[in-house]
Amino acid sequence: MGDVGIEIKIMASSPEIDLEQIKNKISEKLNVQDYRIEPLAFGLKALIVLIVVPDKSGKMDEIENTIKSIEGVESVEILNTSLI
Repeated sequence: MGDVGIEIKIMASSPEIDLEQIKNKISEKLNVQDYRIEPLAFGLKALIVLIVVPDKSGKMDEIENTIKSIEGVESVEILNTSLI
């Protein structure tokens, strides 16, 4: 078994939320390999993170719940997964 790269789009609950702080909190709990902040519209921005986890079934729900539990996170969407 290898590792899985998971690209996740995270939306904050308001434009005033610092996405860098959210990224730091995610990094404390998960293995963040890369991230970027993408402007959307009307001052809204999305945090896109790449997380690497061991290839185990059932891990996706756990990752989503971990990120959703962080204060200031409104929504979590998995954009892409791939074996590394």
